[in-house]
Amino acid sequence: MSEMSFDEINEKYFDVLKEIGNIGAGNATTAIANMLNLRMDMSVPNVELMEVESIGTAIGSEEQIVVGIMLGVETDINGSMMYLMDIPSAHHLVNRLMMRDPDYNEDFDEMDLSALKEIGNIISSAYLSALSGLTKLTITPTVPYISIDMAAAILSVPAIQFGMVGDKALLINTKIGDDMGINGYFILMPEGDSYEKILVSLGLPV
Repeated sequence: MSEMSFDEINEKYFDVLKEIGNIGAGNATTAIANMLNLRMDMSVPNVELMEVESIGTAIGSEEQIVVGIMLGVETDINGSMMYLMDIPSAHHLVNRLMMRDPDYNEDFDEMDLSALKEIGNIISSAYLSALSGLTKLTITPTVPYISIDMAAAILSVPAIQFGMVGDKALLINTKIGDDMGINGYFILMPEGDSYEKILVSLGLPV
């Protein structure tokens, strides 16, 4: 494939990348609203294609404590994906799901972590479904795992592992929610030729 700069890719395929964000965020909003039996709205997603090492600064303070749900991606493409959200957003979702007082703010227990993992899995699957629908590729997620730590620490492991096989990531930031906005980041990191498969499927000439 001929080399293209990020600016050229972003300019040429921005509408398609944004559509992935829009459809994924819409799917995620609907899924979470149904799960919690609530009416939810969403903001227009901000979609970027960037170098993997730039993700940490793109999501805000690297010292911020966040919840990270990470999955592998298999079948027609391979790679990693992650959904990150801040602690207040995570507490809000779990408290709604568990029908607790909205101000409940204790440390997450095993049941809370299981619920967060399922919420992250639902949100990530919604974005993958959007990507699969637009590219016509079969994309299968692996079993998710969860981590609560500083953003820099959570991002460091996949960044190191992924840096061996790729250097580009799709970052989608959107807010969904009811009375409280849930600020989250979806990150897709395709491996080597998987990145090319995605771009080709979106119409990139090779």
